[in-house]
Amino acid sequence: MKLDSRTVGTVQVILVEDRRIDASVAIQFKDRMRELTAMAPGRVVLDLHRVNFVDSSGLGAIVAAMKQLDAGQKLDLAGLTPGVDKVFRLTRMDSIFAIHGDVDAALSAARL
Repeated sequence: MKLDSRTVGTVQVILVEDRRIDASVAIQFKDRMRELTAMAPGRVVLDLHRVNFVDSSGLGAIVAAMKQLDAGQKLDLAGLTPGVDKVFRLTRMDSIFAIHGDVDAALSAARL
């Protein structure tokens, strides 16, 4: 599971390089997210624009990544492809996460 992290101002942006977040990588994803967000600033944006498939294990891994954040941290999502967006809406996870069209929109929302 390849994740790239960068900091933009006070926001950590994590790009998922893989095309899928599914049962075969869910544990790796959670572990890698824990490593990357351990010292993160308050807000983390998960950039999913390269991901075209998320199954229930992948969805659970993203939720677990959110739950393992410290009290002062928040996980937002950006760049959901149509199939991934559909999964989040069908499962009503769009009411749990702030979802932005792309990273730029997420960063703009951080400034408000």
